[in-house]
Amino acid sequence: MCGRTCLTLSPDDVCRACQYSGGSGGAKKKVQPTWRSEYNLGKTYNPSYNIAPTDVSPVLVSEAHFEEEGDSGKQVLVPMMWGIVPFWHKGEHNTHGLTTNNCRLENLMNSKLYKRSFMNGQRCVIVCEGFYEWKTTQKAKSSERDVFFIYRPQVDGVKIEDKSTWKPEEVDLLKMAGIYDVWTNESGDTLYSYTVITFQSNKTLSWMHDRMPAILDSQEKIADWLDYKRISPEDALKLLKPTDSITWHQVSRLVNNSRNKSEECNNPIKRETKSPIKSKMMQSWLQKSGKTKPTRDEEDAESPVEAKKPKLEVTDEEAGSSGPSE
Repeated sequence: MCGRTCLTLSPDDVCRACQYSGGSGGAKKKVQPTWRSEYNLGKTYNPSYNIAPTDVSPVLVSEAHFEEEGDSGKQVLVPMMWGIVPFWHKGEHNTHGLTTNNCRLENLMNSKLYKRSFMNGQRCVIVCEGFYEWKTTQKAKSSERDVFFIYRPQVDGVKIEDKSTWKPEEVDLLKMAGIYDVWTNESGDTLYSYTVITFQSNKTLSWMHDRMPAILDSQEKIADWLDYKRISPEDALKLLKPTDSITWHQVSRLVNNSRNKSEECNNPIKRETKSPIKSKMMQSWLQKSGKTKPTRDEEDAESPVEAKKPKLEVTDEEAGSSGPSE
């Protein structure tokens, strides 16, 4: 599942971070997507360390959706609300009563809510620095579960949680496949909204959660997913495979509350390890003196906890929630 994301870049910087290979011929150059913000009933994108459903964030779509002569291979960035409002909904945009922030891939082609948008080519790519996930395999209250920030591996020297270590054109943003819809109110104003596609987790994340978003881990996959004129719906579905090209670190439970937007949300925290013997020098002295022999637990305590991946059985958990508390 995916219930919270992080994107702290300004619109101009998001465009810089989303450069792609464009043009024709053998020598394709890097181009920036253009930014379109004339929709969404006055709702605007606000950079945030804790983006939740009903917030607005930028997504990539094909230019051909907005221009009659638009190039379906050209990409544009459009701020959209997270959580699809169906085109057929009557009344205010926030009264449909549906949970639409995630769309299960397994149900996509049978869904009255999503199939129409997908078959119409309304495919999008949600961009973010990373997303948050709660360890639902952990037997604890939802508010007490460990929380992790998941993101793309970065080049040496770049720390995703420390913006002073990178420039927008250097960071590798995480990009997730989604679907969008267009809703029009009684006054004729439009609202663009999206959902994130999810499927069963692979071994990389199944220890944490049994669902994961459909991450597009190459520029080629992103281009193919967006280019609805060149790539058929059937071929587009084949692009959606679990990826191993992600990493993570544990973060504070501050992110549990969607009103917490501070930079502390995605900062790594260290797990505390209590060891009866703090110093290897002291341990060596005690062994030589015959006073004690370290137990297996004490030996394990000398190894960094962060280097060990927990091995836990996955328990049943309902996917699609947006975090412990709002």
